[in-house]
Amino acid sequence: MAKNVSLASVDQKLAMAKRCSHEGVIAGAKAAVVASVATAIPTLACGKMLPWARANLNPTAKALIVSTAAGMAYFIVADKTILKTARQNSFNKQG
Repeated sequence: MAKNVSLASVDQKLAMAKRCSHEGVIAGAKAAVVASVATAIPTLACGKMLPWARANLNPTAKALIVSTAAGMAYFIVADKTILKTARQNSFNKQG
């Protein structure tokens, strides 16, 4: 009987971890979309208006700027969301 209880506990912890990860992925994806738009607009505008940017930033450089901002936003927000959710679940379990 003790084995069944421990397996149920492990299954519950696994389900909670999957839920935390899923919430992190969703929040990270939303942040990446917002960061992409927020970075693409000024990057493309500078590429059209500033002579230095027009001469030195090719399309690959502009795409790299936008994708770097999106990637950073994704990982930062996903990590913070997963940690926040795990912390909330930890406090709920203790209380």
